[in-house]
Amino acid sequence: MKKSFVLDTNVLIHDPEALLHFEDNDVVLPITVIEELDKLKKGNGEIPYSARQALRLIDSFRETGNLSAGVAMSSGGALRVMIEEGSHMASHSNDNRIISAAVTLAGKKDKNHPVILVSKDTSVRIKADALGLVTQDYLKDKTTVFQKYGNIMEEDAVPGEIRSVRYMKSGDRIFRAYGEDKMELIRRQRSVMNISPKNIEQECAIDALLAPRINVMALTGRAGTGKTLLAIAAGLHFCTKASHKGVTEHAGRYEQVVVARPIVPLGNDLGFLPGDVREKLHPWMQPIYDNLDVIVGTPGDHGEGKEVNYRSADYLIESEVIHIEPLTYIRGRSLPRRFLVIDEAQNLRPLDVKTIITRCGEGTKVVFTGDLEQIDSPFLDAASNGLAHLINKFIQEENFCYLNLKQGARSALAERAAELL
Repeated sequence: MKKSFVLDTNVLIHDPEALLHFEDNDVVLPITVIEELDKLKKGNGEIPYSARQALRLIDSFRETGNLSAGVAMSSGGALRVMIEEGSHMASHSNDNRIISAAVTLAGKKDKNHPVILVSKDTSVRIKADALGLVTQDYLKDKTTVFQKYGNIMEEDAVPGEIRSVRYMKSGDRIFRAYGEDKMELIRRQRSVMNISPKNIEQECAIDALLAPRINVMALTGRAGTGKTLLAIAAGLHFCTKASHKGVTEHAGRYEQVVVARPIVPLGNDLGFLPGDVREKLHPWMQPIYDNLDVIVGTPGDHGEGKEVNYRSADYLIESEVIHIEPLTYIRGRSLPRRFLVIDEAQNLRPLDVKTIITRCGEGTKVVFTGDLEQIDSPFLDAASNGLAHLINKFIQEENFCYLNLKQGARSALAERAAELL
């Protein structure tokens, strides 16, 4: 049965090529969607980039036919830009105009040709449903298959259907497994930058962060499990030339630690904030600075206190051992021999993750950290965000590792609060 899918603007921002992924069905774009894309296309961030990509794709179909009448796509369906929108909603907001267009189209089709409004905005889906429309989220990138693979497994429970690196516990020993039948005994109680593991999950995480065979890693877990702290400490372990125990073993493998976060609460735009880039970023990057303070303030072999060879967080930043930046600035760069930490990766779209990994040059390792249960982006969920998409797509790659940390390490109080509140 042929269907018509009416797309909301946010679907094309999420995936600029979304209109190609509805098989042999028709795709309809209300004129309001084109107008919104036009307003969003200006700028250098991810949203303007996606808007421009979507408009270019739509324009490529315009060159082959009349969009208002419908242009055939290779999938077997047709792409149409719908001018008439009707007046089925009292308010004339853009969301309501898109809903009204879908209602108008549904009124022209018979029951054997369903009209479905596709939106990543829950409020749009609720309002459309109240008007009798069939609605759905954009389903292409949704996945939950990966979730069972992030845990440390017992000896007889390592799934043979995946080839990525996973960890197995056998008595007091821990093994790193990869491929079909390859296994290696890992070194226990390994520390990085004087940060010692507090549980077996952190032991495995440290091993994976230091393992040269792994160059893509996903480290998930709720707040307080130590995922970001361990990732940054591992990067500094490689890049810092301090002469204390545990640093010289791998010093020089990477030229720099690069830490980046999506700036979701700031509307993906730093322009309206006062100060230079560093001052604008500081409130949103504060958790990264907090982790650096923990690392440089951890007593090591040089005695107690913060005064060790790498001195302070400010020293590490000023000497360019570590570079902290918003993800917006990564596009267009080439990043060879970097230890790249992408924090809060659950707030990324699949397209963002692709952009990041394709920026990685020779000898770079990229670690994505995030909490799949704490998503700030209004158009993403636990099954459609870029971190989940990455895990699902890379689970068969031998150079990839996914670990889900469950045990809190911040404090007994923090862990208990996470359980109860």
